[in-house]
This record gives sequence, structure tokens and C-alpha cells, in this order.
Amino acid sequence: MMKKKSVSARKASLVLFLCQMISALDVPLDSKLLEELSQPPTITQQSPKDYIVDPRENIVIQCEAKGKPPPSFSWTRNGTHFDIDKDAQVTMKPNSGTLVINIMNGGKAEAYEGVYQCTARNERGAAISNNIVIRPSRSPLWTKEKLEPNHVREGDSLVLHCRPPVGLPPPIIFWMDNAFQRLPQSERVSQGLNGDLYFSNVQPEDTREDYICYARFNHTQTIQQKQPISVKVFSTKPVTERQPVLLTPTGSTSTKVELRGNVLLLECIAAGLPTPVIRWIKEGGELPANRTFFENFKKTLKIIDVSEADSGNYKCIARNRLGSAHHVISVTVKAAPYWITAPRNLVLSPGEDGTLICRANGNPKPNISWLANGVPIAIAPEDPSRKVDGDTIIFSHVQERSSSVYQCNASNEYGYLLANAFVNVLAEPPRILTPANKLYQVIADSPALLDCAYFGSPKPEIEWFKGVKGSILRGNEYVFHDNGTLEIPVAQKDSTGTYTCVARNELGKIQNEVHLEVKDPTMIIKQPEYKVIQRYGQVSFECVIKHDSTLLPTIIWLKDNDELPDDERFLVGKDNLTIMNVTDKDDGTYTCIVNTTLDSVSASAVLTVVAAPPTPAIIYARPNPPFDLELTGQLERSVELSWIPGDENNSPITNFVIEYEDGLHEPGVWHYQTEVPGTQTTVQLKLSPYVNYSFRVIAVNEIGRSQPSEPSEQYLTKSANPDENPSNVQGIGSEPDNLVITWESLKGFQSNGPGLQYKVSWRQKDVDDEWTSVIVANVSKYIVSGTPTFVPYEIKVQALNDLGYAPEPSEVIGHSGEDLPMVAPGNVQVHVINSTLAKVHWDTVPLKTVRGHLQGYKVYYWKVQSLSIRSRRHVEKKILTFRGNKTFGMLPGLEPYSSYKLNVRVVNGKGEGPASPDKVFKTPEGVPSSPSFLRITNPTLDSLTLEWGSPTHPNGVLTSYILKFQPINNTHELGPLVEIRIPANESSLILKNLNYSTRYKFYFNAQTSVGSGSQITEEAITIMDEAGILHPAVGAGKAMASRQVDIATQGWFIGLMCAVALLILILLIVCFIRRNKGGKYPVKEKEDAHADPEIQPMKEDDGTFGEYSDAEDHKPLKKGSRTPSDRTVKKEDSDDSLVDYGEGVNGQFNEDGSFIGQYSGKKEKEPAEGNESSEAPSPVNAMNSFV
Repeated sequence: MMKKKSVSARKASLVLFLCQMISALDVPLDSKLLEELSQPPTITQQSPKDYIVDPRENIVIQCEAKGKPPPSFSWTRNGTHFDIDKDAQVTMKPNSGTLVINIMNGGKAEAYEGVYQCTARNERGAAISNNIVIRPSRSPLWTKEKLEPNHVREGDSLVLHCRPPVGLPPPIIFWMDNAFQRLPQSERVSQGLNGDLYFSNVQPEDTREDYICYARFNHTQTIQQKQPISVKVFSTKPVTERQPVLLTPTGSTSTKVELRGNVLLLECIAAGLPTPVIRWIKEGGELPANRTFFENFKKTLKIIDVSEADSGNYKCIARNRLGSAHHVISVTVKAAPYWITAPRNLVLSPGEDGTLICRANGNPKPNISWLANGVPIAIAPEDPSRKVDGDTIIFSHVQERSSSVYQCNASNEYGYLLANAFVNVLAEPPRILTPANKLYQVIADSPALLDCAYFGSPKPEIEWFKGVKGSILRGNEYVFHDNGTLEIPVAQKDSTGTYTCVARNELGKIQNEVHLEVKDPTMIIKQPEYKVIQRYGQVSFECVIKHDSTLLPTIIWLKDNDELPDDERFLVGKDNLTIMNVTDKDDGTYTCIVNTTLDSVSASAVLTVVAAPPTPAIIYARPNPPFDLELTGQLERSVELSWIPGDENNSPITNFVIEYEDGLHEPGVWHYQTEVPGTQTTVQLKLSPYVNYSFRVIAVNEIGRSQPSEPSEQYLTKSANPDENPSNVQGIGSEPDNLVITWESLKGFQSNGPGLQYKVSWRQKDVDDEWTSVIVANVSKYIVSGTPTFVPYEIKVQALNDLGYAPEPSEVIGHSGEDLPMVAPGNVQVHVINSTLAKVHWDTVPLKTVRGHLQGYKVYYWKVQSLSIRSRRHVEKKILTFRGNKTFGMLPGLEPYSSYKLNVRVVNGKGEGPASPDKVFKTPEGVPSSPSFLRITNPTLDSLTLEWGSPTHPNGVLTSYILKFQPINNTHELGPLVEIRIPANESSLILKNLNYSTRYKFYFNAQTSVGSGSQITEEAITIMDEAGILHPAVGAGKAMASRQVDIATQGWFIGLMCAVALLILILLIVCFIRRNKGGKYPVKEKEDAHADPEIQPMKEDDGTFGEYSDAEDHKPLKKGSRTPSDRTVKKEDSDDSLVDYGEGVNGQFNEDGSFIGQYSGKKEKEPAEGNESSEAPSPVNAMNSFV
């Protein structure tokens, strides 16, 4: 008796289902099989039932289906056949049922409104789509209305109605202001579900004229705007508080119907002052957890995915400190039809039975109706094998002609469901889908699963045989699965072999062979063992394995079930793990894991690290040299060297360095050969032929290197052909008619035998076919004479010795000698960019005239003369080199307003070619340098004399000089800035009408037509009117002595002073007499009443005269208003013209250029250097302000 059991999901991973079927037949998803089996149509893609389209775009109504043979498509519109061939605007996509209605090319979407249904049909039946209702979206304009301003008393409620136009689909409503900013919402002000804006109570800040309601129609990407609404809030004192009143919904109760699965939204908005708080409850129950949300400041209750259990009474309560109001909403949840059991495709064999079940629920309960191939089943062609029983169709003894597509329609007043399910009756001979001769490999004593995926109708019977002519497999040692898989629960070595699967039904028979190999298990025959090691010691774990010879194992070591630390102390060998210089952190569990493609084994051991016992002070030193060097396994090209390490002297040996001596070619010279880790004491060394080898070993630890060991015995290797050819082969001519071939010679041990020579070969590239060769010895250079100038040669150098030649060498390209270029660059052009920069262009020379490697171009250029100073000087040529095959270059650092010459030459490895004809170009004017000097001499009470020198580099034609100056007071603050333009031919100027005893700062620069150059600054002081006092002028050389006469020595002055003294004495006597008489001298009162501005006392706080202490006229200068430290004047601080200092007319100059315009009280355009006075000072004011 064959034992069967259900296959697990893992074991049946290769068997997939075409769809869910109620049948004994399973159709695997095999692409080749599916292409061959007939199948009724199945709708795979369709447009939604309610399809709103954009009227500006083409309408695409989707209908896709599959079937074998491929189905054809037809459409109905509003219940009648839709002939798309008669409408030029309608097309159907190729190999598809999808309709495209061309609206963008003249059609109107409104003309195609209606109900559409698609039918997909082939010889086995017809499937139909849902009824697809096509409606174009609409975004109508707002109806015009006259909106009166809303005048509302503070504290009252207010509702601003939006009343958007009816669109399809309905628009999204939001409120914004004129600046397109959303209006802020809160518990007091919020938008309702209908789009209206509700104010529980208005406040004065609600007054505005731009409450605007916007309606956004997403389908057409348009936004409509309502006229702005004005709200004006007027205040009354006191503001009356009010208890809550519901603004929406109205009344005490209302009803709400919602469909199952939708979102239930309930809203309560209340008026009142203070603003009411909203709370929601469900009478006789709790609000559903995880599906309840509160929105709009708890004014909206939202319940998602509602069901019939959510029906009931929901109460909202609005409360403030004056009272409360409530409203009850009775919610009824109805349901459009929904599936309990949707009909599923049915695949049957001839003569079999089956059922289609269609069960749906809804509120109210839906009506179930059946269709066959899109036709109500009552009027469809009769089928004796079919019987309809309410929501079930029963099939008995079906035949191939029973194949059809059935539609189940479940509908109530809230909607409908439509499902297609086909009945496919197939008569197919057996097919085996598992690939032939598939190989299965398993480990001995584990299960083996041999697949035999099959298909046939009626369902085939499966039998298994071992070997080509073996008997049928039976018995408890095998398990036969329903999907055809043969399971051998415990495979043994003798289970290896060929197995045959046979599938048969009444229509035929087929068989397939698969192969099974049973492998030996992988085993760890020497496992790692528990180790206790002292700190800083060395430990090894072994992991020796045995495995099937046909499997390739990999060994992985883990520490505490994680990867080994990335530390060079951990050395993983073929069958061991070694840890050097053990530390406390190495403590843990070490696991060896061995993996093959079929199995995996592991073993673990624990390492415990303990402290080392106290020891005397350790002396660390270099290791002792290794000894007992031995050569074994001598071959022509290799030998094995072994040694015994010397004492490591308390510092572990980290590596060994192996050196060799070639006693044949370089006796006494030791060369580096290789190095190995400190745990290794043997090494396989690669050798070269014809070398008399001796070896020595050096041990290395952290302290240093040991002395070399004693040399090993000598080993002379046999001679052989050279293995390699000379390197760095080059061909470079030293003269125009030769080619010098050079190479790096082989070293002695590279010769591989006696009689080392070199075969030098050359031929002209692309010209000669045959090579010219010569054999030389003991040289690394060969000169080929009589070559053409600079032509390419192919070159190769091959080593040979008495035993033969080295391998064929690679070819290199060289060139014969170069010669000077033959021609100069042509068409040299110069483009002057600015006064200091020019761009030069030239044409490249033909490469054949370069006669060498083109290195670039050199531009020689030199200044011929300055256009502003007619003087010649020594010509200094400058050179710029431009690498490569360039055709232009930039010439920087030119002097403005000068005449230049240049020429261009091509350069190769030999040198420069002839120069191009000299090209003359001129640079434009630039700004001049600063004047060469500025001297200030001859200071007087009101004048200074300025002398200057022309700029060293005019860089053009001087047009004028600019002089700016300003006074400096005792606190080093700057006064108003005056600017004077001086003709270019002047070299001195007398400044008049200056203030006496005043320091001035001068800024002086030259100008060309391009602009102003850098300036030079100086300071100087006018002299005082007192005798013998003179301040030196800064930068003016020696101070000049006063030219005034000392009036104190004049006789008329002495007489005048005596008369004044006598008059004062008489006045004092008169005053004394009148006082003794009791009288009062009225002078004091008069002086107080009529103060003479010329004799007002000075204020103590600022030292200015009383009359000129007006705060507006004499504010102190701001800090930081001095001239910058670089002694220059900012441009924006020096824009005042002379007109600003005259009395409505231009200032004038004397013949010598001195300024004679008078200061006046006219307002300045801008204060100079931070002076905040709004009035230009008179000479007296200037003295008071800056002395």
C-alpha cells in the first residue's frame, strides 16, 4: 500500500497555482504549459465603476483580458451595442479592449457620457466588465452676488457662508485672505464640513475686509474664488457672556446614514462666550477604540471603516462656565453588497462534478443573479450538466462543451458586485514538468526529495521506479506525495542511482529520469579543546575535519558567536586557530564551523586567560640567530629551507627574514629573498637558473633583528634560457640623422646562464617590413646612424645566452633625432583686452615642419616705447611658453598706453624655430600712478602753497589733478571736504581764504580719461595771529618764522593802552560814588537783556561761543569719523562740488588756480566724514568748531 501525506509549503515550493480552483485539477504556473492549454477569458484590468474624466483630455476606458486563444473585445453603451467603427473619435488599442476617445482633437466629453460595459470573448466563453459610468468633471464659476458687510457686536456668533458651486467631484473648500494666506482657525473660529466659516464669538481682531472662500476642483486643477466678505466688529462695554448654543446641526436631534467601510463624520459647532468646549459620547456604548479620531478642535467626530455595529445615537455636548447645550445624532450604517464567498474558477476533467458558489451580504440583503457568457442564465443556451440552486450552480458529468464563463451579480439599493468565474473542461494527456536528468545531492542519513511535477486531465497516476528496468517502488521506506514527489526519509549510500517517474491517464503515458547522489557527512575528527593560558602567552585550537572528497569545505572561526577580532594576533591556519600574545579580552568561547554546499558542522571550546605568576624582572632583547639551516627538496626552480629558531629573549619572534647570496655573480653580497611569520620555520623558495645560492635567516621581534644565521650549504641551479628581456627600452635620437637605442641590462642572476648577449632589432614604422638586427654584449646602448630626421621606429631588444633566446620581446616606438623647426607660425593676431592684458592668436605649423616632438610655442614680446613719455630705454624682451599644440595665449602685466612688439616661434625637443614677423600693438590708457611728491610750503594766516610732481607712470594723457582737503580739529575729527580740479599742466597751487591756526588734511591724485589714479596725502597748519607762535606744517619742510611785527613794542599801542586804563579808572570812581548814594547801575540788566554776541562767555562744556552752540549746528563729530588709516578718502565721502560752497553760483579760481569762492550758510548735500552739522560754517564757525 502506497503511503501518502500532504507536502509542506517548503517541499511544494515548485508547485504554484494558476488561480484558486475548487477541483481535483491543479494547473502549475509553467509558462510553456500555460501557452498550450485552452482557457476561457478572464478580465484582468478595467476602469472604476464611477469614472470621472477630465473634459480637456482624451478619455481612456480600460478593459484588459487574458485567455487561450486570445479573446476579442466588444462594448455596449447605455445597454446597446457601441459600434466604435462608426465614430472617428473612438479607437481601440491593439490586442486590447481599452477604448481611447479623442477629446483633444475636436471631440466633446459631454457627448460621451453614459454607461459602458466591455465583453471579452473566445471559443470557450465570454467575460464581462463592470458597468462603467463615464462623467466629465465640472468646475463651474461662482454665481455673482452682492455681499453686504457684516456688522457684528463683540461677543456675538457669526457664520460666513461659502455656498460653493456644485462641481463634479465636489470641491475642496478653504478660507484665505487677499495675500493668499490661510486664515488662522481655533476653538473659537473654524470651518465646518459644509465649507462655512463659524465664529463661536467675534473679537475686535476679527475685523477685516478680506474673508475669501476658495473652492479647489482637483480633477481639473482649477481654483474658484468667492467675492471677499467684510466683517466689522463694534464693541459694547461690558461684553455680555453667553451660554452655548449649537450653530450646526440645528435642533436637538438629527439622523445620519453611512455605508459600511466608509468614514463617518459627525459635526457639532457651538456659539457662546467664553468659547464652548465640545465633548462626544455614544449613548449606551463606547466609542470604538483605534478607529475614533477627533478633528477641528474636537468639533468633528471621525470613525473610520464603519460597520453595522457602529449604528446608534451619538451625542455632542458643548459646555462653558455658563451652561451647556447638546445634540443627538442617530446613525444608521447600511451596506452595499460585499463578498462572503466570491465564485472561483473551476477546472474539470470530462465526466467530473463541480460547483460554483456566490455568496454576498449587505444591508438590505442583496439579490443574487447569474449570467452565462454575459447573458442572463434564464435565457442562455441550456446545458444538461448545469443546475442553478440560488447562489450555487451545480455541475454533473461535464463535457468539453460545458466550458463557459459565468457571472454572479449581487445588488441592492446601495450598489452591486459583479464577478466572473469560468468553468474550463480540459482533456489533456500527462505532462511531466520537472527537467529531465535533474541531479539531486544529499548527505547520508538525511531525507531525499525527488520531484516529479506533472499535469494532465484527467489527473494522472504517478509511479516511481529505481533504475531503467527496476521494479516499482513500494514499502514504508518511501513516501509518495500528492504532487508527485518521491521522499526517501533516510537516504543511504546505496540509495545513489537513477530514479524514473511515470505519469499515466486514459489519454497517454510519459516518464522522466532523475539522479540521486548520497554524500558522506562532514565530521570534525579533532575538535578544539578547553584551554587555560597565561596572559601574554600563545594558544592554539585545532579543528581537523573529514569530508566527502567531492565536496569543498570552508572553515570559519567565531569568538562568542561573532566574527574574530580584526587583529593580526589571530592567525587562522588550515586546521587550527593560533592567538599570539594573549590578553584578557581574548577570554571567551571559540567555535569552528565547517560548511559545504550540503551540510554544516561545528565545535566549540572555551579559552580562559589567567594572570601570569610573579616573576623576576624580565629582560627583553633581540632574538638569538636561527641555526641548523637545511636545504631539502632541491628542484630546478625551487628548494625548501628549514631552520631552528634561536631564543626569543622574552619577546616573541614576529617574523623571519630570508636572504640569499649569489656566489657565482656577486659573492659576498646578500639580497632580500622573502619573509615569513614568526610561527613558521620552513619556507618554499623560488629560484632562478644559473645561480649559486646560499641562504641565511634573520629573526625579528619587537626589540629588533637578530644577527644573521650561519649560511646554508650552497646550491647551484642549472642553466636555462633567459626568462625575461631588458626593461625600459627606448629609442631617442641624439643627432638629426641617428637613433640611439638604450635599455636596462639584466642583472647577473637574471641571465639564467653563461654568455649573456642582446639582440637589438629595429625597423622604420609603416615603411620597412624586415627587421634590421645586431647582437651585442656587455653594453646597454646601440646607435643606428644614417636615419631620416625624426621618423618613428619600431624597436625591440631580446636577451639570449649560450642556451638560447628569451621569450619574444614587446615592441616599443622610438624616434630618430630631431632638428630645428623649419617654419614660423603664421597669421599672428593680437587682441588687446585692456590696458594690461592682451590675447595673441596664431595658426599652428604643419607637423611635418616641426621635425621633432612638438613641445609648444614661445611668444617673445617687448615694450618699444611709452606713448606718454617720449623716451627710449633698454629693450627687455619677455618670453611666455605655451605647452602643447595651442593656438592662443594671454600676455599679462603689460604697461598701459605703450607700444609693444611680439613674435611667435614653435619649439621642439631640439630648440626653437624661426620667429614670425614682428607684430606691433598698442595698449590703451590706464589710470595713472600717484603723483611723485606733494609738498606744502609758505604757510600764512589764511593760505598754503602746494607743489607736486607728475606721476612716475602717467599710463596715458593726464587730463587734470584732483585736490581734496578738509580741516582737522583738536580731537582729530575731520571737517567738511572740499574738492578742486586743477589743470594737468599746473605743478603748484596757492590755497587762500583758509582759517588761521587750523590743521588741514590734503588728498591729491592725477586723472586720465580712464579715471583717477592712487592718491597721496599730506597735512599742514596755517599760522596763528599771535607773535612768535608757529606750528610746523606736516610734510612742508622747515617751519617758517612769522612775518608779523610785534605790536607790543609800538608807541601808539602803548599810548592806547594807557588811555584805556585811565578810562577804566574814571568809570570805577563814578560807580563807587553812585553806589554810596544808594543808586543802582543799570548796565548789568541791559547786558542781560541785550547780550552782545561778540562778547558772550565761552561754555565750559564744549569751549564754543554761546551764540554758536546751537545743538543742530555744532553737534560733535561721531566717533570713528576720521580718515581711514590708509590715508585715503572714501569716494562716497568726497562727492561735494564747489557749487555747494558758493552762494548759488559756481566757485571761482584765481589765475594761479587758488580757490576764491566764499563760504556761505548754504546747506551741504552730505556731511563730510561724519560731520553732522547741517550748515556749512563761516570762517568764524570753522574756527570755533575745529580749534
